[in-house]
Amino acid sequence: MQNAAIFLHPDAFDTTTGRLMGRHAAGESFLRGYLRHAEVERYDFWNVSGAPRQKLEAMVAGIGATRHPVRWIDRHDRAALNDPGVLNLPGPSLNQETWLRRPVGARAYASCAITHTTATPRIMDAIAGLLIDPVEDYDALICTSSAVRAAVETQLDGIRDYLTAEFGPRRRPEPQRVTIPLGVNAEDFTPSADHRRAWRERLNIPADAPVALYVGRFNVKEKMNPGLMAVALEKTAAATGQTIYWVNSGWSEDQANDDFIHRETRALCPSVRYIAIDGRAPDVRFSIWSVADFFISFSDNIQETFGLTPIEAMAAGLPCVVTDWNGYKDTVRHGIDGFRVSTLAPPPGAGEDLSQALAAGLIGYTSYVAAAAQHTVIDYGEAVSALSILVLNPAFRRQLGENARARAREVFDWAAIIPQYQALWAEMNARRLAAPLAPFEPANPFRPDPYRLFGGYPTAHLTPDYRLALPPGVTPAAATALLRTNLSDYAAMNRPTPSEVQTILTWLSECEEGVLARLVETFPPDRRRHIRRGVLWMARLGAISILAPA
Repeated sequence: MQNAAIFLHPDAFDTTTGRLMGRHAAGESFLRGYLRHAEVERYDFWNVSGAPRQKLEAMVAGIGATRHPVRWIDRHDRAALNDPGVLNLPGPSLNQETWLRRPVGARAYASCAITHTTATPRIMDAIAGLLIDPVEDYDALICTSSAVRAAVETQLDGIRDYLTAEFGPRRRPEPQRVTIPLGVNAEDFTPSADHRRAWRERLNIPADAPVALYVGRFNVKEKMNPGLMAVALEKTAAATGQTIYWVNSGWSEDQANDDFIHRETRALCPSVRYIAIDGRAPDVRFSIWSVADFFISFSDNIQETFGLTPIEAMAAGLPCVVTDWNGYKDTVRHGIDGFRVSTLAPPPGAGEDLSQALAAGLIGYTSYVAAAAQHTVIDYGEAVSALSILVLNPAFRRQLGENARARAREVFDWAAIIPQYQALWAEMNARRLAAPLAPFEPANPFRPDPYRLFGGYPTAHLTPDYRLALPPGVTPAAATALLRTNLSDYAAMNRPTPSEVQTILTWLSECEEGVLARLVETFPPDRRRHIRRGVLWMARLGAISILAPA
């Protein structure tokens, strides 16, 4: 089956830091699923960050075992992505990648991106770029839910209408949009009677008490408001006459924020036995599910696009009570795996003032999504009805839990989803290979060559017929020492390497004076640009002299 090079930046996959966000958990889960289930002859990892390979190998080993040989691709070697021919990105910035691909050829490889949140201005610009930047029809954007797919299409419709009105129809084909959900490694969440007993003893919860569980990041403005869950559980406790325990296994990056969330949420459900626990620790993340009888998550924010925790709960055999919102619509089947609670929001067109304020810089992203979320309402009657059913009917909730666990394994396990990725990659690669060879394409006009953009700044420009020499009295050793001073050696990107510097100095010491073009020809073609430009760096503090053409 078709392979792809994995864009391997630690920030997309590492869940061991305190900054655990949904995209980190999703990235780690994908990589573990890919290692376990991809039918490939080798793993291609593109070291985009330039991190030491040992560090990346340790990170990968901590996520899962490599069943096949590994090829590491250097961050600068985009041409190597031609084999396997597809690059898998951990985020949605497909348009940015296609500009970076252009110098090695548009057909060099296809790019496959994926949505996480699409509400930020940066990602909105990236989606608009799908119709502006040099994206091809063999590129693809994976939308993780039908809701986010609809949001992407809505924005593209608006951008397309604007571009057509201003410039006429777009000639370049559009990238594919494909809906593939996020996945879980279901076996990681297998419920355990031992874990259930241990957690209930640790948290002082009776063996037969009904327990609700929430797992996720705390951020009232950007994630969800836990007050909605608190109110629903308080109403359920009153309606059923039962003592309900709520394990709130959440986290944020700030202890003060954690304290605020727990204090304010607890105040809204005084009849509920509220238990706070940090859900980030590895020994908590995969075992805490066993403490509960059902899972609750009332997403209310436009920053959410999929919502991974309900399918983790389903994999743990827990029925879910969730809002009928975003990706939750695609995961929990109402009355089969759990219940979806209706949501109500303002109609399209009612938030123009919010989007204009964001665009004008009058409010930031956090205020923007918070203001939108504050006008999302849930149906508490439905919520209390669903929660009451689960609290009062242990046999029924166990049946729903079994349904949920089966669905997680059949639909959302990476064993079922990785083949969908590989099928998409195969189609992308086939389209790429069938596309006609493109003529030479200029560089990115939005990020032009600084020496072209600012070409009017200097008196003259270096040309191949300029002459080079060692200054009188300057030896190669003295020149080397001068180049190593702090006022010379401070911007090392794509300069001549130390060995190349010595080659240049030796060449000049032997020929006394030489033409730049002849010097450059002594180096491999892929290094000549750096040498041609690098002699100017060497001349800045007088290590060598540059003389006008004869």
